[in-house]
Parts: sequence; structure tokens; C-alpha cells
Amino acid sequence: MKTYLVLFLAAVFALSPLAAVAGDKQVKDVKELAGSWRGWVTAEQGDERATMIVSADGSYKASTTRGVTSVGQFYLQEGKLLYRSSRTTGAAKLSEDKGTTTLTVTAEDPTYGTARYERVK
Repeated sequence: MKTYLVLFLAAVFALSPLAAVAGDKQVKDVKELAGSWRGWVTAEQGDERATMIVSADGSYKASTTRGVTSVGQFYLQEGKLLYRSSRTTGAAKLSEDKGTTTLTVTAEDPTYGTARYERVK
């Protein structure tokens, strides 16, 4: 019995770092998003480079290479990361994989597409 318990605990400790390597990250405060982000916006016109600056209060300003600008606010509601902007509303997801932090923003209205940003270090 002790052998099985030892093997079980060894497996748990051996696998636990894998869970932290990749996957969604629970956002507990919008301050976690503060900083510069760079990525791609996908919409009707196709993929386009974009940048976004997020403040500690969750407010942000994003712009594309074509000059389209959007201002908005990230916020938490019932544990979910959401946003509302001058153009759309929707959900956001923060994930980490191999040292890269990614913020994916998905509009409720599919015509507006999605945006995927990586944190600028």
C-alpha cells in the first residue's frame, strides 16, 4: 500500500510542472494585463498587425497598421474576463505557453473576428 502511495505522489509531483507550462491562466485582477501587447487582428478584411497598450485599470487602446483604433475596457464578471470597446464587446482569454503570454480577444459578433496578442517583454 505504501508503495502505491509513494508512486502516486511521485507521479503527481512529476506531472504538476506540465500544467503550468501551457494553458489558460485564470485572471484575478485586470492589473495582470497591464503593459504592451503585439499581435494580429482577424476580421472581414483579413489578418492585420496590431498593437495594444493596457493600463492597470484595464482600459486599453489598440490600433492596427491600417490606422483603425479601438479604445475599451477589460473587466471581470463572475470570474470571466470580458471586454467592451468603442467597436465591440466580447470575451478575452489569457494563456501561457513556454514563456509566452497570449491574450486572445473574441467579439460576440463574429463579423468582428478575433485578435491574438503576445505580451511585449
